[in-house]
Order: sequence, then C-alpha cells, then structure tokens
Amino acid sequence: MKKLLFVLVALLPTFAFASGGGFALHKAKYDLTDKASLQNGAKLYMNYCFACHSTGYQRYQRVARDLGIPLELMKDNLIFSDSKIGDLMVNSMNKKEAAKWFGSAPPDLTLESRLRGADWIYSYLHSFYKDGTRPFGVNNAVFPDVGMPNILEELQGVQSAIFDTYEVDGTKHERIVGFKSDGSGELSSDEYDKAVTDLVNFLVYAGEPIKLKRQSMGVWVLGFLFILFILTYLLKKEYWRDVP
Repeated sequence: MKKLLFVLVALLPTFAFASGGGFALHKAKYDLTDKASLQNGAKLYMNYCFACHSTGYQRYQRVARDLGIPLELMKDNLIFSDSKIGDLMVNSMNKKEAAKWFGSAPPDLTLESRLRGADWIYSYLHSFYKDGTRPFGVNNAVFPDVGMPNILEELQGVQSAIFDTYEVDGTKHERIVGFKSDGSGELSSDEYDKAVTDLVNFLVYAGEPIKLKRQSMGVWVLGFLFILFILTYLLKKEYWRDVP
C-alpha cells in the first residue's frame, strides 16, 4: 500500500503538467497507419515548425522511407538547406540568438509527443488567442504566457478568447471557455482540425518511429508466452506426477 501511495504521489506533477494548467484538453484522433496524413503532417512541420524546432533524433532518409516519400521528392520539397538526405533533421537556428528573441531557445520536438502527449499538442495548436499584452500579440490557453507566435495563424485565422467569470471565496476569477475566430484563416474549421491532426500524427510518429512494429511484435510475443506457459504447466504436472 505504501509503495502504491508513493507512486501516485510521484506521478502527481506529471498529471498536473499533462492537464495543461487546468484547461480541458481535446482528443487527438491521429492514425499512424494513415500514410497520407503522415506525409501532410511532415509537409506542415517542415514548412511551419522546422525553422525554429529541429527533430534532431530523426534523419531525412528514414522519414522518407517510413512515410513512403520518394527520396527525390523529399530532397526537392522538404529539405530547405544544404543538408544531405542522410543527415539528421537539425535546423540552422543559433540557440543563443534564439534565446534572446524568444526568452529561451525553441526546444527540439522529436520527443514532444512522448513528453506532453498527443492531446496536449493538438489542444495547444488550437488554443492560441489574441493578447496585446504579449510580445508576439498572442497567448495560449494550454500554455499560458507562451513565448512564441501562432505559427499556424494564416491557416487558422486570428482567435479571440471567450472568458467566463467565477468566484472563489468572494474573489472573482476568469477562465477561458472557448474561442471565436475572425474567419481570416486560409482553412475552414474542419480543414484546420484535419491539418493539426496530421501534424500531431507526424510528431507522434517522430517520437517512436517503430511504434506500429513494436505493437505488432508484442501480439506475437504475448502469444508465444501464453503457449510457453501452457507447456511449462504441463511439464510441471508431468514432473510432479510421481511425487507422493
């Protein structure tokens, strides 16, 4: 019982972090078997995210092979530097300069989905809203006082937050309960949802490229262990048959 309580206490910070500071997260309905979604997610990532955020544990060639992208197409359309197809996916941003611009250097996102979860990323990319008090003119409901612009604003449009007022011990507080778009985005609401899902799908793949293979192998391993258990049980009965 003490061990269980210790584990729960240890995990409390993780649960609090994953919850996005109290803002309700939306479910990311990604599909790692959808190659078209992964390809579009890779395109969106390279065009909108890669200038600031590397995925330095990946290689262009591996991504192209896993996602079914021809190498020539990858080189011509998704590599925007003099990097070779076999290089790691690292951008040229200077971390010291980036720290001056943004307050801290933009993190590598290879393992972001494993750190925060797909639902967190999906909700985060939906939750930017106009805030004139912030350096980049936007804030985020999932990550309050975020130090980056809304990189997908041209696709989503400009959002305004809808606030609700509530009282706690006589003190009034505000919380965000929704958003209202100005309709200036290039994509409709459904199209933007699809684009963000594709982007999340790619980041989930980036965090564990062999996830589908691991899950497939896991079924066979469990089946093998089940058969081994039966054989071991029968062998045990045979050994102990003559023992009084």
